[in-house]
Amino acid sequence: MAHTKAQKAAKGNRDSRSKRLGVKIFGGQSVKPGNIIIRQRGTKIRAGDGTKLSRDYTILALRHGVVEFYQHYGKKYVRVVNRAN
Repeated sequence: MAHTKAQKAAKGNRDSRSKRLGVKIFGGQSVKPGNIIIRQRGTKIRAGDGTKLSRDYTILALRHGVVEFYQHYGKKYVRVVNRAN
């Protein structure tokens, strides 16, 4: 008997939900304290001034300002800078 009697999905035919990773607030956009700037796995982008790296490597804003991405010694960073209007 090489056929399946109960007609349901095959055993290995399931997939996990996507985790919605990536940049949530881009460079030049304004942020408030607590806003999530980046969701990531590992430190692809590092936390600079005005930001915090959480336990799951999410980068959060610590103050009001504008998001800015930059590189330093070949590493990518994000920071929150104050911009006077």
